[in-house]
Amino acid sequence: MKPPRIAIVGRPNVGKSTLFNALARRRVSIVEPSSGVTRDSVSVLLTAPNGAQIELIDTGGMGVGDRDVLAENVEEQIRRAVGLADVLILTVDASEGLLPQDREIAAALRAVGKPLVLAANKVDSPAHASAVAEFHALGLGEPIAVSALHKRNTGELRNRLFEMGVQGGDARPHGCEMKIAVVGQRNVGKSTFVNALANEERMIVSEVAGTTRDSVDVRFELNGKAFIAIDTAGLRKKRHVANSVEFYSRVRAEESIRRADVVLHMFDVVNKVSQVDKALAGYVERHRKPCVLVVNKWDLAGDVRTGQYVDYLTTELPGFVGSPVVFVSAMKDRGVKRAIDVAQSIWKQAKRRVRTADLNTAIVEIKKRAQAGTSGARRPKIYYGTQVDVEPPTIVLFVNSPENFSRNQRKFITNFLRTELSFSEVPIVVRYKKATGDRHT
Repeated sequence: MKPPRIAIVGRPNVGKSTLFNALARRRVSIVEPSSGVTRDSVSVLLTAPNGAQIELIDTGGMGVGDRDVLAENVEEQIRRAVGLADVLILTVDASEGLLPQDREIAAALRAVGKPLVLAANKVDSPAHASAVAEFHALGLGEPIAVSALHKRNTGELRNRLFEMGVQGGDARPHGCEMKIAVVGQRNVGKSTFVNALANEERMIVSEVAGTTRDSVDVRFELNGKAFIAIDTAGLRKKRHVANSVEFYSRVRAEESIRRADVVLHMFDVVNKVSQVDKALAGYVERHRKPCVLVVNKWDLAGDVRTGQYVDYLTTELPGFVGSPVVFVSAMKDRGVKRAIDVAQSIWKQAKRRVRTADLNTAIVEIKKRAQAGTSGARRPKIYYGTQVDVEPPTIVLFVNSPENFSRNQRKFITNFLRTELSFSEVPIVVRYKKATGDRHT
């Protein structure tokens, strides 16, 4: 059963995203002074000290006009969030006072018939505090005066939400099996893919490039297990980043890669692998994240065969030789669930600890091959090894001198260990440490 949902709503620029971030206690939504920045319904799971959980949802500004002609999409996302929510937080701006639009929104929310909390935001000074009283006219009870920017009273509001969440639904702890970051350049179908996973229109899908701006956590269930899919903004070359919103979209996408268990790097079969794709792949590789290469719109591939495209991808992205490739059509919901099955499989690899006997057997074989044909003081010698960590699997080899191992030898050893220890689809780390004391080959 899903945790209770609580949606933050209100007109543009009342500080909904700032309040959302303050309640989440980390930066999730992009915050900008211009209106219409938040488009999709951004959500995050909040966990109380007793383990109770609620899903908090940030929404776009009600009644905002979008310069990319997405206003109706944004409003539909708001209506959907309100419909799914168990509790609503109407956010108003105390620094501007009660406006006619606040009255209209309050009337519309009262008609929904769901529990309502009135948060008077931007109470940043005593002058603003005195203006809070006029919001009693909305008929929604005592406003909670907060300053999301300065984190004033946000803890009190957070506690109130947990209390209401317990009344509104099942707030017991809900474990997450795996976090998956869905990344790629613009318009490859990431949001369509995430909507297919969630089995609901959680993300706005449009032909307008750059529709998704935030990195949005979407909870979904598959085979009785809960997952988080992180839909990220489509990226383009850094020199083409037009404004601070696009800059923070890139920062959020990179943060999503770092906090994910597995990355799904999505490609559009109609378009060539771009420099943006290669830069993203490099970022994933540097952070050694298990990665599934997801080829979308495969129904438009024509005469191209899967083997041909795999060869093409591995040529363009040599760092991902061995990474699994899944072919999907997100629009037609084909192959989407298989991508998650494959992600689970490689995550299991990344968490696995090998038996010492298996590692020793591999090291014996490496010693035969890597040390063959070498002699003298700079001859590389491996004495023994041990696995010290997972995610990524990390193996330390104790050697006579790390400097004795050439780049090619290190590459051979890493690839050999990946194959022999069944880490063939995930990145591993091999470290070399000088052994102390007397050792024998």
